[in-house]
Amino acid sequence: MFKKTVIFLQMIKFEHTVFALPFAFMGALLGSVAVNGHLPSWSQIGWVLLAMFGARSAAMGLNRLIDRVSDKKNPRTAGRAIPAGLLRISEVVVFIVVSFILLFWAASQLNPLSVKLLPIAVFMLVLYSYTKRFTWLCHVVLGMTIALAPLGGWVAVNGTVNGPALIFFATITFWVAGFDIIYACQDIEFDRKEGLFSIPARFGVAKSLKIARVFHIITALGFVALFLMTHLGWWYITGMVIAYLILFYEHTIVSPKDLSRLQTAFFLMNGVLSIVVFSFTLIDLLVNQ
Repeated sequence: MFKKTVIFLQMIKFEHTVFALPFAFMGALLGSVAVNGHLPSWSQIGWVLLAMFGARSAAMGLNRLIDRVSDKKNPRTAGRAIPAGLLRISEVVVFIVVSFILLFWAASQLNPLSVKLLPIAVFMLVLYSYTKRFTWLCHVVLGMTIALAPLGGWVAVNGTVNGPALIFFATITFWVAGFDIIYACQDIEFDRKEGLFSIPARFGVAKSLKIARVFHIITALGFVALFLMTHLGWWYITGMVIAYLILFYEHTIVSPKDLSRLQTAFFLMNGVLSIVVFSFTLIDLLVNQ
């Protein structure tokens, strides 16, 4: 059982939760303070955590299930659980169903709007895995899907969707799309060979890295807009400065001629960024309470 659990965690890339979870909590913090004037309760945070885990597990399970044929052909992904025969398709299907049940249950414990928006979330979770078959904008769709985490955290605690919430959603959308473009550069030849769509496969590595930079400039502007539309202060600004330095460094260690540090740019830099932004936002809200 322990071994099987480890395989499932590897399948859903559990360590990549660091990208979305801090922003889901940040959405809950900002949403509660903006509307209710106080931090969310521990029970709300707990249900947001369970909803996040259910949504992400379902999404990754679906992605691995839908992509199992192409994953087996790609040397980089051939060792994944399904193509390697470590998990049966039936086991993954059960895992996806249980994950969706967890998502629905957690959402039902939050507020009515969370439940009403679930069909949109499920649609996006399913859609992403198919987009690479028909559009190179698949990175933006992935960004929108992951950005549902902070938007969902916001909605979960106050049952509303307003301007700052949508700015936060757009900011995370372009952040994720930007680093996913960088990540996709390693599969450019395979994608072209298999007829799969991506920005690197369509425009080449050099232009793709420029597009990723533009997306991250939009991200930086989004964080500024969020500051202007909320009551955040100097601690948040400090976190933003650090985040901007991380984004700048991320783009200096990858180039069309050298992608050897791509994993550092993709995982380490963005994982640290999400934790930094959340931590300084939390400090800011605690200090000003």
